[in-house]
Amino acid sequence: MASNWKRSFGNVRSFIGNCMGGLRGGSNLASWVVAGTLAYFLWVKPSQDLRREQEERAALAAASDPYRYVEKRKPIPDPQETGLIYGNKNRTKKSQD
Repeated sequence: MASNWKRSFGNVRSFIGNCMGGLRGGSNLASWVVAGTLAYFLWVKPSQDLRREQEERAALAAASDPYRYVEKRKPIPDPQETGLIYGNKNRTKKSQD
C-alpha cells in the first residue's frame, strides 16, 4: 500500500516534469527565464508602452484645447415650467395658483 502512493506521487512528478519541457534543474530554470524574458519584451512591454503613449497623447490634447474637455457626469435636469418634467407641458401659470 505504501508503494502505491509512492508510485502515484512519482507518476504525478514525472507528468509535471514532462509538461514543463522534460528538463531538470538549472537548464529548466534557464529555459523558463528565457521564455519569460521573451514574453515580456514581445507582448507585455509593447502593450504597456502603447498605453502610456496613448495616455500622454490624450493629456497633451486635453491641455492644448481646454474646450475639448468632455464632462463625464450626467447634468442635473433643470426644473423648468415647460421643460424636462413630464406632465407639466400643458399647465398654465394661472391653473397652478
